[in-house]
Amino acid sequence: MRRAVTIVAALNLGYFGVEFAVALEIGSVSLIADSVDFLEDASINLLILLALGFTPRAQARAGMALAAIILIPGLATLWMAWAKFWTPVAPAPVALSLAGAGALAVNVTCALILARFRSAGGSLTKAAFLSARNDAIANVAIIGTGLATALTLSAWPDLIVGLAIAAMNADAAREVWQAAREEARAAA
Repeated sequence: MRRAVTIVAALNLGYFGVEFAVALEIGSVSLIADSVDFLEDASINLLILLALGFTPRAQARAGMALAAIILIPGLATLWMAWAKFWTPVAPAPVALSLAGAGALAVNVTCALILARFRSAGGSLTKAAFLSARNDAIANVAIIGTGLATALTLSAWPDLIVGLAIAAMNADAAREVWQAAREEARAAA
């Protein structure tokens, strides 16, 4: 488990830098949301790495903290979407789709690495798996956003997908919080 989480953290941290740079260059809300999510995923996996040696009660508390951390990309997305709403410039569709495809490759790899642990480690591994799974779904949407942007030359597909990514992260945070609460009850 430790090796898997370390690899996943490194992959997420590396692609955060790539996607964040592309997002800034082309002004994409969905890529900003996804890149910040890569940073959040790296943080989650590093926290999981530390928490694996914790007592069950401390692991439950760490799971609750992870639920809060999962919300951070959603807040960053809302901020970027608000700014983009007032200046709706479409991002470069080819760069958007290519960055989304690269992110999809990273996230599918991470989800596959973590899939065998998703039920074994409680809220911590559930958080890591849900993050990787949700990110892969978001990346497919980002690739589609690039195609929709190329067809419409509109900023709206990017805004809509960025907000959908924020909503998906909020739901994952809720699931992790519930699992952590159940663990805390069981440990008490």
